[in-house]
Amino acid sequence: MNSEHIPVLLNEVIEGLNIKNDGIYVDLTLGRAGHSSEILKRINKGFLYGIDQDQEAIEKSYQRLKEIGDNFEIIKSNFINIKNILQSRNVEYVDGVLMDLGVSSPQFDEGDRGFSYNFDAKLDMRMDQENNPLTAEKIVNTYSFNELVRIFREYGDEKYASSIASNIIKSRQNRPIQTTFELVEIIKRSKPAKELKKVGHPAKQVFQALRIEVNDELNVLRKTLVDILPFLRKGGARIAVITFHSGEDKIVKKIFQEISIEVGNRLDLPIKSEEKEYREVNHKVITASEEELKVNHRSASAKLRILERR
Repeated sequence: MNSEHIPVLLNEVIEGLNIKNDGIYVDLTLGRAGHSSEILKRINKGFLYGIDQDQEAIEKSYQRLKEIGDNFEIIKSNFINIKNILQSRNVEYVDGVLMDLGVSSPQFDEGDRGFSYNFDAKLDMRMDQENNPLTAEKIVNTYSFNELVRIFREYGDEKYASSIASNIIKSRQNRPIQTTFELVEIIKRSKPAKELKKVGHPAKQVFQALRIEVNDELNVLRKTLVDILPFLRKGGARIAVITFHSGEDKIVKKIFQEISIEVGNRLDLPIKSEEKEYREVNHKVITASEEELKVNHRSASAKLRILERR
């Protein structure tokens, strides 16, 4: 299977960031550098910082970016550490930030990572396999019924969360659930026949929920946004965030609205001016065009929001 990662909403992101040739840019989700390579092409007098915790992605991205220029640095880290990363490099302000919260295509297509329901592999799903002790296998074999139901509903919008959780509990009493295909079979048994006939894989929502729980993605997103916003340079610096899950989009929407509506917000950001310091560039969320949907089905659930510091 082709593991080439197609960057989602690429044109919309590049246009939305309003890139300056001498600007400083941060890609918090470097992946295979699909977006970053296009940013780097436009900042031959600027600098790019790329953040990722996947060593394989870092190696591939480095090769790709060095063919364009050498005015970049890749940092192996979770983007929740961005405040310390920038401060340790004496970076006071940046001109643009990107967050693409989708899992890259190679992570899905390379079965041994456990992200995909299309390959039989150990239930892993960790973005950072070196430092994160929590795996999907540990979750399905140790979480209580109520905990499983909660994450399947909250993070996967799974209608049959109770049935799936119940069958997981029953199955693991006989022996541990260790592989993706074992979990897929449990999910299929937990849904009525009419559901299995619908378009789309029946395990999609559960696998998404497990991935979010394994990597604590929603809490990490919330803290990272609060930490990075004060680094946006006054006078037009922008942050572009692409989400793929309703829970992610709600967090981004809420924070963007709060900070752009009033100064007295609940984010503990250092804002003293009586004027609105941030504005939402697009009040209506940006989604993929019909043309992009035809060539990249993973863009179907993508939502882009852009915020500017004035």
